[in-house]
Amino acid sequence: MNISGKLDRTRRVVLADLVALRPAQGTRRGAIRAAVTMTTMLTGLAVAGRLDWSIYATFGAFTCVYGGSRPRPERWRTQAFLGLLLTAAVASGALVGLSDQRRWLAIPVVALWATAGAVLSDRYSWRPPGPLFVVFAVATCSAIPTTPPVVLIALGLAALTAAFAVLLGVLEARWLPGRSWRPPPPGLPPPPAHRQRIQAIRCAVAVAIAGLISTTAGIPHPYWAMIAAVVPLAARPLRAQLVRGVHRTLGTLVGLAVAAALLVAPLPVAVTIALIAVLQGTAELLVIRNYGLALVAITPLSLLSMQLANPQPVPALLVDRLVETLIGVAVGLVVAIVTRDRTVPFVDGYAPR
Repeated sequence: MNISGKLDRTRRVVLADLVALRPAQGTRRGAIRAAVTMTTMLTGLAVAGRLDWSIYATFGAFTCVYGGSRPRPERWRTQAFLGLLLTAAVASGALVGLSDQRRWLAIPVVALWATAGAVLSDRYSWRPPGPLFVVFAVATCSAIPTTPPVVLIALGLAALTAAFAVLLGVLEARWLPGRSWRPPPPGLPPPPAHRQRIQAIRCAVAVAIAGLISTTAGIPHPYWAMIAAVVPLAARPLRAQLVRGVHRTLGTLVGLAVAAALLVAPLPVAVTIALIAVLQGTAELLVIRNYGLALVAITPLSLLSMQLANPQPVPALLVDRLVETLIGVAVGLVVAIVTRDRTVPFVDGYAPR
């Protein structure tokens, strides 16, 4: 096949991947657990008058997205491990927040967490794969000014919410077993050891470069760029990484339009919490089917959560999110292209992870 034929085939398969809806059986229960966890946590903090602490509990709630959608005998162990890891990431970010130089200090700290998350994800076959959530937790929390008592509060809230998420999963498996449990179909085999090392290094490099660019430019939320930089790298091989990067960009664009409509409305706290729960559940229903569609819910979910904890001017917030997403995705894709596995065919080597 000549070059023009290869390019045409590449364009067709990438377009097909962008609009594909993959099967995702059993996601409804996971979506309900995620929505219940988020609602319970936010409601409790609202009653206590401490919604400014909600960001720390939010990352503990991400525990429920791990371990698969179907109840399995060992799922609670997977979720407990990830809950501990997410709690440690929150605490690490809160410690960085003690420093007046937290914007710069966050870059190496988040890069180290990206390395650790990539290594552990490959070793234990996390689902969803990659270091995205631990990077999300430490990067976001590092941007918030803290004091020693707040660090302890952050640690406690993340741990408490993670424990609640694990408990919901255990209760579901015991009281709502549904169909007889069957082992999940085999996924992709772990990559070779040298590719695992490359994956860990490139996640760290992508985070560091994105963080340096956005921090040097003086953009108010450099952690968004660091988070976006690891998004393409969670997939393998290059074809899947390109699709994931485009999904992140287009999904964020549409999600920002949804977020703008929600953020300009003077919503009561109770309505905002309900919307966050609905968006969380929607994201869980869509993320396996099509990551781009999931971003339409994830983007307003993230911004609503931020405004609930720390209100900011909406126009600047939307612009910052877009700019930093573009920076992060661009960096992640460049790193992916430069470090790609040239032994894997671009078109024929695709498999979602």
